[in-house]
Amino acid sequence: MGDYLITTDNMTDFPEEYIKEHDLPMMSLTYFLDGVMYTAENSLSSEEFYKKMREGCMPTTSQVNPEEAKEKLLQFLQLNKNIIHIAFSSGLSGTCNSVRIAAQELSEEIPDCRITVVDSLAASLGEGLLVHKALEKQKAGLSYDEMVNWLEENKLRICHNFTVDDLFHLYRGGRVSKAAAVLGTMINLKPVLHVDDEGHLIPLSKVRGRKKSLNTLVDNMEKQMGSYREENDIVFISHGDCYEDALYVQEQVKKRFGIERFLINPVGPTIGAHSGPGTLALFFMGEKR
Repeated sequence: MGDYLITTDNMTDFPEEYIKEHDLPMMSLTYFLDGVMYTAENSLSSEEFYKKMREGCMPTTSQVNPEEAKEKLLQFLQLNKNIIHIAFSSGLSGTCNSVRIAAQELSEEIPDCRITVVDSLAASLGEGLLVHKALEKQKAGLSYDEMVNWLEENKLRICHNFTVDDLFHLYRGGRVSKAAAVLGTMINLKPVLHVDDEGHLIPLSKVRGRKKSLNTLVDNMEKQMGSYREENDIVFISHGDCYEDALYVQEQVKKRFGIERFLINPVGPTIGAHSGPGTLALFFMGEKR
């Protein structure tokens, strides 16, 4: 096989038009709500999904298993290209390992194909930003091996700063204790979190009030960017059905750093099931996470 294909999964939270524009092959995780299984093909709109969450519905999610991953990789291989698959963080899901198992089996069954699975150690539009940068590098002419090396050397440059509006969703996911969720809600504490070098969600700080939490995301961006300011020709922002807050953060980033290009999109249901309505996340490249 000659040329290579960059593939990924729906945890990137890309807009549908981005996926179509880049003809980007996707692997999909599923979620369940009110006893119904939803996939990429029959997913609820973000507005419907978050409305149901606000009404008390509690979704659950399901990772891709090795059999599903193998079936999808076989579909990708029909395009007669080698594959570099950029996977959802292994710190948040077993999907990456499932794809690696499938890739190993296929490499043994089809010796002339190359499949490399890159653990993005990233989530939502953080994973999306890594894929976006990879697509740009591919267009610029990076070879298969150069691309794999670039991804491994730069994936920990993708910074994730985010905050949530409702602590009880973090409690459900085991990120905070019930006591912390109750107390934090009473005194209007808002956590600021990030994704660490192992791909886990880690609290950074707590601030009082929504506006301060949004400003703190941008403050942290300034600390983390360092010498990578020139690499940030575009910044990604995802939100849990709080578009006005996303626009506010966009405006602060514009004012502070002079960045003009942004991609804003809702946090998809599979991640939103754990972060909840009101999540706001900022993604960019920096010296450290």
